[in-house]
Amino acid sequence: MPAGPRASVLFVTDLAYQARGRRYCDEDIQLTARLREEFDVALCHPRDAAALLDGFDTVVIRNSGPVLHYQEAYDAFRARARELGTRVYNPLHGRGDMAGKQYLVDLSRAGHPVIPTVDRAADLGALPEAPEYVVKPKLGADSAGLRFVREAALPAGEDGTMLVQPRIDFRYEVSFYFIDHDFQYALYAPDPEQRWVLEPYAPDAADLAFARGFVEWNTLDHGIQRVDACRTARGELLLVELEDLNPYLSLDRVAGPVREAFVTRLKANTGDFVGGGSLGVVCQGLDR
Repeated sequence: MPAGPRASVLFVTDLAYQARGRRYCDEDIQLTARLREEFDVALCHPRDAAALLDGFDTVVIRNSGPVLHYQEAYDAFRARARELGTRVYNPLHGRGDMAGKQYLVDLSRAGHPVIPTVDRAADLGALPEAPEYVVKPKLGADSAGLRFVREAALPAGEDGTMLVQPRIDFRYEVSFYFIDHDFQYALYAPDPEQRWVLEPYAPDAADLAFARGFVEWNTLDHGIQRVDACRTARGELLLVELEDLNPYLSLDRVAGPVREAFVTRLKANTGDFVGGGSLGVVCQGLDR
């Protein structure tokens, strides 16, 4: 008996994007090769996604680069996805980076273990004293617009658009990777000056409880999330970012069996999503 038709996947990626310390294209070439084992897959640049949506069963957004580089095309994609009711993976109603970085302000205000963050001049006094502070755009990505200052301050007229944080003295950064709410692996950067020179990390129960807390806080029941944190000089973990739309996976940094298990889970997860998983139709941002 002949096999039935395979589901079709539009894989949105920018293979030419130059990310510091990472090769986006290599990761997505390998991932699409594996997805083709189960699905009919076509790759497209984020600028082309809106025009191609209605020809596919689902859209998988991966290493598509910061949306600020193609805002008009992104807005068209969002409108078209809403119009068609397109299934977008990850579903695009998350509260992390896909919606900008307001969540850092909200979580900080609520007392969660995050780097203290404010976005208004009236709240600067709530920040702890520090030798330096970080000022960066709320909708930035890849450190665009980031600068270090001696005193906590916001530029005139920038209330609500910029973030201010103390510059944290940390031992290392660590990332926890999840599919749905299931932990997959962790990686860390032993040298704070080389963020993307990563090594496998064995989290303890407290580490996983920390990471799961933010995954549970988010509203995504389906898809990939990466919880980025830093280990302070005092030994505590603080959230740096919650990447919930197109997190780079650093699959080249994990052992073969771990990578195989992740990809196998991703294929099954995508199949479940195409077959009736959560519906995501509104795009809040692509790698803010």
